[in-house]
Amino acid sequence: MNAPLNWFSQIGSIAKFGLLSAAQRRASVAATVVGIAGVVAVFIGVLSISAGFNRAMTASGSADAAIILRSGADSEMVSGFGREETRIIADTPGIARNAEGPLSSAELFVIINLPKRTTGTDANVPLRGVESAALGVRDQLKITRGRMFNWGRNEVMVGAGAAREFAGLEVGAQLSIGREKWPVVGIFSANGGVAESEIWTDAKVLQSAYNRGDSYQSIYARLASPGAYEAFAAALTANPQLKVKVLRQSEYYANQSQTLTRLITTIGYLVATLMAIGAVFGALNTMYSAVAARTREIATLRALGFGSGAVVVALMLESLVLALIGGALGAGLSYAAFNNFHAATMNWQSFSQVTFAFAVTPALIGQGVAWAVAIGLIGGLFPAIRAARQPIAAALREL
Repeated sequence: MNAPLNWFSQIGSIAKFGLLSAAQRRASVAATVVGIAGVVAVFIGVLSISAGFNRAMTASGSADAAIILRSGADSEMVSGFGREETRIIADTPGIARNAEGPLSSAELFVIINLPKRTTGTDANVPLRGVESAALGVRDQLKITRGRMFNWGRNEVMVGAGAAREFAGLEVGAQLSIGREKWPVVGIFSANGGVAESEIWTDAKVLQSAYNRGDSYQSIYARLASPGAYEAFAAALTANPQLKVKVLRQSEYYANQSQTLTRLITTIGYLVATLMAIGAVFGALNTMYSAVAARTREIATLRALGFGSGAVVVALMLESLVLALIGGALGAGLSYAAFNNFHAATMNWQSFSQVTFAFAVTPALIGQGVAWAVAIGLIGGLFPAIRAARQPIAAALREL
């Protein structure tokens, strides 16, 4: 019982003395802590873009909602339906209903150019024509300012994200679409989902403005239950009158987010790895300096019976503590700087802008701290082994 306790006591004594003497090496210690903090802050900051974009896309789909596209289409931009097809789809068993009828909205999706508020450069903003059931299909939508547009009139309401990122979308402003002026009559939120990046109007009015006849590009439907999806999808794909592709909304938006999420994640890990290499060298320098300054002290402890294993573990603990301080500092900086920072980026599936907020999640903070721990352990390992292997007699003779 005493041997393990004595070994842990040795580790505690060596580590405590090393940490208390860190002030004498404050320049190198500060450089290591700041270097690790920089790695963690940049790593979390870059990946928070991916997490925020993915959150915006996944918030747009629910388990009991489906989107129907033309067979072979991977986005609304290349899909198309006639009025009769949308009627057949709306009458398919499995769709939820209310007093007005099936919760199925045949929709039109076009792109307009609007200037960004920050840069003034033009960007592709989605303009969506919807039917009255759209509010039932997307039950998370709430009007936060103004009112709903009137059906049959050239009026629009704007998602909160689009209103924040693009100029000329305030309530009371007017958009020039085609040859007409379209008043902005309301702002809506959608639980942070992709709908907040869009401008909405009556589908029939939009068809007229763009000479689309009686055509639509997609159908959004709310199902009677999440379990109704399989039978609903099977009924549509088996119908010889239709050539359709049926997806859960959550699956559709997850597919749309994959390209950008994968790109940002790859860049984040690449940048963090390059910075981590520099931080490891900084940690090595700090710990080698600590070992050099404490050569006689460590040799004296070993001469008094302190084990070489205890020396290695104690020095690695010291390095780990510095790394954790740097990791905590980096995580705090990234949260303060990036969390809920609003931006817009291109959705490469629809070639339109998606507004979203960066998300510094607990999982990202955990990954950042894990990187700091890895840097600390690698940076402390070799100096600790060197200290433990030094000949005691030679070390005692050093000044």
